[in-house]
Amino acid sequence: MGASLKDVAALAGVSVKTVSNVVNGYTYVSPPTREKVERALAELEYRPNLSARNLRQGRTGVIALALPELDAPYFAEISRFVIAAATERGWTVLIEQTDGLPEREREVLDGVREQRIDGLIFSPITVGREELAARTDTTALVLLGERVLDGPTHHVAIDNQRAAREVTEHLIARGHTRIAAIGRQDNPSANTAHLRLAGYRDALRAAGIAYDDQLAPPTASYHRADGAQVMRWLLELPEPPRAVFCFNDLLALGALRTALSSGLDVPGDVAVAGFDDIEDGRYSTPTLTTVSPDKAQIARVAVDMLDAQLGGVRHSVRQRGSVREVAADYRLVARESTLGRG
Repeated sequence: MGASLKDVAALAGVSVKTVSNVVNGYTYVSPPTREKVERALAELEYRPNLSARNLRQGRTGVIALALPELDAPYFAEISRFVIAAATERGWTVLIEQTDGLPEREREVLDGVREQRIDGLIFSPITVGREELAARTDTTALVLLGERVLDGPTHHVAIDNQRAAREVTEHLIARGHTRIAAIGRQDNPSANTAHLRLAGYRDALRAAGIAYDDQLAPPTASYHRADGAQVMRWLLELPEPPRAVFCFNDLLALGALRTALSSGLDVPGDVAVAGFDDIEDGRYSTPTLTTVSPDKAQIARVAVDMLDAQLGGVRHSVRQRGSVREVAADYRLVARESTLGRG
C-alpha cells in the first residue's frame, strides 16, 4: 500500500493540510516548508489518488480529443502529444473521429456521445463562428487549426500564411520561378488551404513572379493519391513546373512518387516541398523538405488552456471569459527533395 498524506506529514513534521497544499500546487506555502514536504514526498514515493481528487472536485478526469482523421499521420502525432500532456495531469483522453462531416462535428460540439468529460480539444473542418456561438454545451473547449480564426473560444494554431510564404521563398531562393502549388481548395470553409495559398502567392508577388492559376489546380482532398494525381496532371502541361509546394506532406509524398516513377530526378528536374513534418517524410527517398509545426507545443498549450478553464492550480490567472489565441512555433526543415544529396 502506498504512502498517505498523513505519512508524508509525519515525516516532514507539518500538518496534513500543508502537505495537501503542496501536492495541489497552491502557492501560499513558504519555500522552506515546501522543500521539506517535497523531500518527504520523494522519499516515501507518494502517489496522489487522482480518482479521489477528481471526485472531490466534481470532475471525471477525462477529456476528449476530436479530430478529422485518426489515420492521417499529422493528427496521429498530435494525439500522441495531447495524451502525453494530459497524462501529466492524471487525465484520460477519449478520442473521437469526425471525418470532417458537419453532422459529426455538430454532435461533438453538443456533447461527445453523451460521455461526461471535463474538457474538449477539437480540430474542426466545417463548423464556424455561428455554430460555436450557438453552442449550449458548457464543457471547456479549445480549438486546434485554422477553421475558426478570431472566434469565440480558445484557439491554438500556427501562422499558416507566413509559413507557406517561407517555404515558397525557399524554392525561389533555390532558383525556381515556375513553382506549382498542390492543395488549393475553393470551398469557403477550407481555411487552411486558403491561408497556405495566400502565403504561396505572397512569396511569388514579392519575387516579381506572376501567379498562374494553372499551376495551382484544385485538389479534392489531402491524401497521397491526390498528390500523385495532381502531380501527374502538372507534369503533362506544355511547360511543367520545376518546383512544387504541397500543402501537406501526404500530398508531397504522392507528388514525389509520381515524379520519380515518371523518370524525373528530384530535385534536379523538379523540387518538392511539403507541410507538417510527419515522420514518413524524414525517411522518404529523397527526404522531404517541409514546414515543421511544433506539435508538442500545440498539444501542451491546448491542454494548458483546458486546465486554466477548469481552474487548474498551475495557473495564477484563470481564463474563464477571456478568449486566447495562441500562435504556436514552426520552422522550415530543408532536406534532399529541394537541396539534393550533397
